[in-house]
Amino acid sequence: MFFVLNLTHQVTLHPSYFGRSMHELVTGKLLKDVEGTCTGRYFIITIMDTVDISEGRILPGSGLAEFNVSYRAVVWRPFKGETVDAIVTSVNQVGFFADAGPLPLFVSSHLIPPDIKFDPNATPPQFTNNEDSVIEVGTHVRVKLIGTRAEVGSMYAIASIKEDYLGCLQGS
Repeated sequence: MFFVLNLTHQVTLHPSYFGRSMHELVTGKLLKDVEGTCTGRYFIITIMDTVDISEGRILPGSGLAEFNVSYRAVVWRPFKGETVDAIVTSVNQVGFFADAGPLPLFVSSHLIPPDIKFDPNATPPQFTNNEDSVIEVGTHVRVKLIGTRAEVGSMYAIASIKEDYLGCLQGS
């Protein structure tokens, strides 16, 4: 689910950048450091605007200036039970891996409907029901998140396509 959050971040600036355009440099460094990262609880999709940039504090011994920047950001936090669209990146006999935006996920063969079987003779490897559903690398699928796991700087998920309206998206 997407949220707008008020966040803060510390930005350090080298003395050679001190001058008139310091605020633009601090904002640019904030975008480069934060946008597109994962905190372990959510992904920071984009920074909407900076709310406040504190006065710089010189760090003793190095001469670097440290700024506390308050900003508003659009973040995505995947929840258990959420339905997302993903693109398959890898297929093997135990299931398939897919990416739902920045979130890597795995769908086990136990969480795939029984009529969709792994075809070991197919090239490339795929899950198919020998009719209209073929899950191979590059296929767009709709999955339901069963659980998420967070680590420092990354998140992973386990998903299922064993319910109604889940699985291959038509036209992909």
